Amino acid sequence: MLQSSFSIFAKQETSYNLPKASIQQRIDMVFSSVLFLFYFLPAFFIAYYVAGKKFKNIVILIGSIAFYSWGAPRFIFVILGTTLLDFYIVRWMSSSETRTQKRLLLTISVMVNLGLLFYFKYSNFFIENVNRVLFHAFHLQGIQWTKLVLPLGISFYTFETITYVVDVYRGVHKPLTRFWDYQLYIILFPKLIAGPIIRYHEIADQISDRSANDTIDNRLIGFYRFILGLSKKVLIANQMAVVADAVFGSDYNQLDTYTAWVGILAYTFQIYFDFSGYSDMAIGLGKMMGFKFPENFNNPYISQSITEFWRRWHITLGNWMKNYLYIPLGGNRVKSKWRLYFNLWFVFLASGLWHGASWSFVFWGAYHGFFLVIEKGFMLNVYARLGKLLSTLITFFIAAVGWVFFRAEKLGDAFVYINRMFHVNTSPQSVQVLSTEFYSFFVLAIVFAFFAYFKQGQRIQDAVYFGEYNNKKHTFFVITSVVLLMFSVSFIASNGFNPFIYFRF
Repeated sequence: MLQSSFSIFAKQETSYNLPKASIQQRIDMVFSSVLFLFYFLPAFFIAYYVAGKKFKNIVILIGSIAFYSWGAPRFIFVILGTTLLDFYIVRWMSSSETRTQKRLLLTISVMVNLGLLFYFKYSNFFIENVNRVLFHAFHLQGIQWTKLVLPLGISFYTFETITYVVDVYRGVHKPLTRFWDYQLYIILFPKLIAGPIIRYHEIADQISDRSANDTIDNRLIGFYRFILGLSKKVLIANQMAVVADAVFGSDYNQLDTYTAWVGILAYTFQIYFDFSGYSDMAIGLGKMMGFKFPENFNNPYISQSITEFWRRWHITLGNWMKNYLYIPLGGNRVKSKWRLYFNLWFVFLASGLWHGASWSFVFWGAYHGFFLVIEKGFMLNVYARLGKLLSTLITFFIAAVGWVFFRAEKLGDAFVYINRMFHVNTSPQSVQVLSTEFYSFFVLAIVFAFFAYFKQGQRIQDAVYFGEYNNKKHTFFVITSVVLLMFSVSFIASNGFNPFIYFRF
């Protein structure tokens, strides 16, 4: 019944995956690749540390352009052109004498950036849905359209260009005086293709002067952070991905209940360790250059509500949505509780659409928005009565079910998959990758996903990421990092399986 009820969505939705050649070209330069680890990164840091202080930003900019050009050579001119246009629009806006002129230039900048995002990311989706309506309702031939390939990281750098113009408009920070500095902010390679999403005022002063943070201590700590992120990505996320891809690549109608749950739990841990690992690598690389990037993850699976989950998951996206969408809509200041609920739901609907141009992403955003609204209404009080353990388990369950919509390519398929999760069926489903090795990594994923649930685990984690480092601690982490690097590289070299979820955003 569920399958037939939602079959219309399966027919209407198209997956916008990139051509295989394009995907492979992009994956070759992700942080967990041999090309990046042993060719690009050493060459970049040798040039960066040898360069004099006034040339360091030039080295970063050249390195960032080379990094982006390798992954998306056809689109480097798009990002260079839009940064040039934005820089001068904001400069004119900053020098404008009237509020009307400032608002006009603000609107132009925001519309240009959102227009490009819509054109590249959503026009395929929009045109195909319009064509289906025209064909089914009016029996008309659809609009002719050439499919577009999504520029690498466009969702991330579009949000950052908007923060630049809005922060300057609001008077939060003065605009940059040199175009090359602005281009560096946008195209800075550690955070370019998968964040963190860094708001302009958080990094503006660091672009011109990083001397306070550019120390030997920070370079070493940044290296440790990078290796920890690499290990999370390669030693846990990639191992979960083998099973997640196998299960989600099978016929959902043939899945037994156990396999369906193993598949979504594998993906639940894959996406966390993949994305948080990549964020760790970005933060570590930034620290090695003297930058201080905002944290992007804080143990989201130990959350006791979906509201808390979104304070811990993809923190920089949540902060962006709050400051540049939720607050302008009225935020918590609105008098009507229904308007407040609508604002919350709308923000998460937009968040779902930001992640991808498909109905499954839209539904995923609405799904999370629904739980945020009912928590605002009454569920937070219920969780408080249930206690920490039950609240954490319920929240994890809700998040895991939600990931089905994120992972399935079509909304109809997602409902079929969920049906298999809750339709008790013990018929054997052959998934060859459910091995003893997988279960060992699965246990490892559980341990580190919930490591900070206990106070002692939180203290250990804080000491690793934020504590002071003496010679003894440096020695321990140098040895640990070298060992983890050797393990990670051996897995990359021997396996060759190195997917990266967020490259398509």
